[in-house]
Amino acid sequence: MKEKFIKNKQGLTEEEFLKQYDSAIYEKPSLTVDMLIFTVMEEEKENYRKLAEKSLKILLVKRGNHPDMGKWALPGGFVLTDESLDDAALRVLRKETNIENIYMEQLYTWGEVNRDPRTRVISSSYMALVDSSSLSIKAGNNEEDARWFNIEYNLLSENSLDIESGESFEEIVEIKLWNNSEEISAKIRVIENIDGRIRREIIESVGLAFDHGKFIEYAISRLRNKVEYTSLAFNLMPELFTLTELQKVYEIIQGKELLAAAFRRKISNMVVETNEFTKDVGHRPSKLFRYNPRWKRIK
Repeated sequence: MKEKFIKNKQGLTEEEFLKQYDSAIYEKPSLTVDMLIFTVMEEEKENYRKLAEKSLKILLVKRGNHPDMGKWALPGGFVLTDESLDDAALRVLRKETNIENIYMEQLYTWGEVNRDPRTRVISSSYMALVDSSSLSIKAGNNEEDARWFNIEYNLLSENSLDIESGESFEEIVEIKLWNNSEEISAKIRVIENIDGRIRREIIESVGLAFDHGKFIEYAISRLRNKVEYTSLAFNLMPELFTLTELQKVYEIIQGKELLAAAFRRKISNMVVETNEFTKDVGHRPSKLFRYNPRWKRIK
């Protein structure tokens, strides 16, 4: 109780201070959430006897108003005064995908001063992973269209820098995004300082709004890193799946082929075998598995 009567240098208690506090003293930046919604989808196959090819896709929306009108952007929105960042992100997810209970995590906060020409806007980016079979995509009120884009992540160059400048290493990364009707891209410079801090700069952006190319590059890097030591990839899977399908999703995320024997040893505790098999396929039926939520407890 005594804490309520502690006074500051002006002789005010906390209650008195809050009553006279002027919130207009500081200019208020706007705050947004931007969603990186990933899924894995099967591409059309020419031969029904072959396994369908899968690809990692990201949801983008075409802006229907200035600034960057007509360009493709991440789904997002301004945070309301009565909601948390997570609540704002969930609201955007529900609006764009029409489903709930999606895996979601906060990735990074982007606060460059001039990143939005309208006003000072700070954006918190979130990554969501969804099973494509449960999706119902629609464009928002201020958007012309909402579409899935294939993703290609290319490391163009790696260079050691002059340590005396405070920068030790850089990568130039190209992100290509395309679907049946459009192709867009961005080139990003990723600089690591000698103290371990990393910053990202847009070198070139074609068809992408704002600085969203950086958001996508960072999210893919994060996804590739986390899939190595977590069960993240299972959020992209249906309830039942084959081990071949699961391996393919890992390969798509990591951008490389994996040895089947080593992969199956790695994920052996993470899956549970069922008594069900694939149906309506042009090849030999395969055993179906499901995710084991207790895998971390297995020695």
